[in-house]
Amino acid sequence: MEGKPSPRRAKAVGINHIALEVGDIDAALDFYSAFLDFEIARRSDSAAFVYFGDQFINFAKGRRQGPDERRHFGIAVDDKELARQRLEELGVTFLDGRFMDFLDPWGNRVEITTYTKIQYTKPDHILRGMGLDHLRKTDGALAELRAKGMAPVR
Repeated sequence: MEGKPSPRRAKAVGINHIALEVGDIDAALDFYSAFLDFEIARRSDSAAFVYFGDQFINFAKGRRQGPDERRHFGIAVDDKELARQRLEELGVTFLDGRFMDFLDPWGNRVEITTYTKIQYTKPDHILRGMGLDHLRKTDGALAELRAKGMAPVR
């Protein structure tokens, strides 16, 4: 619309958490902890909250829909090949495509990516608290961030 200024809007800062519906809380904790290291903050028969530093997944009992096709969420890890190895040991089948996607036992589509190769960045003090302060972004990830004015210029 010409002549009308755009109203001020809240600026999205990041994703605090996601909620995943699962069939069984204990089974979800067993499955995800077989390939990911995380802290269980709270759990009950109907929910669990698992933290990755300053972000979390809320597992909620009660999934009734079919498997996700395109809808998914991504988890950035320090060692993608280790995650792949653990998932293969669990008998997980990876989906066709260029990403490391799979369906969890309840049909939630998950993508595993390497933290150092993507733009998403945790502050140094959070990485230090997670014992991951040795991680360094790749030149490619830094170039993408620089193009947005979000990384130091060399």
